[in-house]
Amino acid sequence: MGQGQKAIRGRPDRRPLRAGYILRGPRLRTPNALFSAISTVMGCYFSLCGAGETLAPKYTLDMVRALLENGHHVNVTTNGTLTKRFRELEGWDAELLRSLHFAFSFHYLELLRLKKLDVFFDNIRYVKSLGCSFVLQLNLCDEYLPYLDEIKRVSMENVGAWPQIAATRKEVALDSKVLFETALSDEEYIAKGREFDSPLFEFTVKNFNVKRREFCYAGAWAFQLNLLTGELRPCYHSHRSQNIYEDVDAPIRKMSVGCSCGSLFCMNSSHFMSLGVIPDIETPSYADLRDRPEAGWYTSEMRAFLGGKLGESNVELCLAFS
Repeated sequence: MGQGQKAIRGRPDRRPLRAGYILRGPRLRTPNALFSAISTVMGCYFSLCGAGETLAPKYTLDMVRALLENGHHVNVTTNGTLTKRFRELEGWDAELLRSLHFAFSFHYLELLRLKKLDVFFDNIRYVKSLGCSFVLQLNLCDEYLPYLDEIKRVSMENVGAWPQIAATRKEVALDSKVLFETALSDEEYIAKGREFDSPLFEFTVKNFNVKRREFCYAGAWAFQLNLLTGELRPCYHSHRSQNIYEDVDAPIRKMSVGCSCGSLFCMNSSHFMSLGVIPDIETPSYADLRDRPEAGWYTSEMRAFLGGKLGESNVELCLAFS
């Protein structure tokens, strides 16, 4: 290697794609256009999240199954209450189920109000019994503060561990500094989150409001995709886009963010950075941030897959410096 160059290893025939956001609405060209557009892409991880409940549309599981049958791994973010949807997984091939991951959003007070707390945990236990992996995730907000000990107890009794904690932030005035959505001071809020010994929360706090200037491969290795329209963007903040449904035979263009990120900080660092879009920064893996190994939330297969980095199956650029 020449001085100031970076040598990269990887397999260009496997280009992982991260997809987000199923939007509610008519099926239009989805999912057929999606599968045509990514027909040459192998070994991806799709993380699906709806504008409402992701599993509400009947076709969501059809799409999930097709993705799995095409060799991808899939996460579905869900409120965990639509029992009939989870029961539709019965009879699926065991190999497909081992590649399926659920992120259960723990809306504790709403589950109590609707008397669905038992339903919620029954559904978690059901998907685990099928061989799926899962994470129980609680967005820390002030309404939950009087119930934290209760939440810990209920979680431990039902899934063998405390939930992973996601920080709740104010999504306004993103041009200067992002704030936690709380009446507490930052120090008090962080202390409450740390009561759960959550790697997810620790990583989020560590990267909160930290400007990233390193080379980022979002847009080449990972993307945000609107599954309804086909609009593909490098990440949540980027305004550059391409439509992969307009010409499904055209290759997906690589448009790395590089060192020109316009965001105040990585808005979804626990996904993008943990998957390794910034190779120069050493991070815990996606699995490390979400699994509770002592409770067996992940299968060994899922932990191996989500314990890796995108750089292991993608080619980095060779950057020369004078």
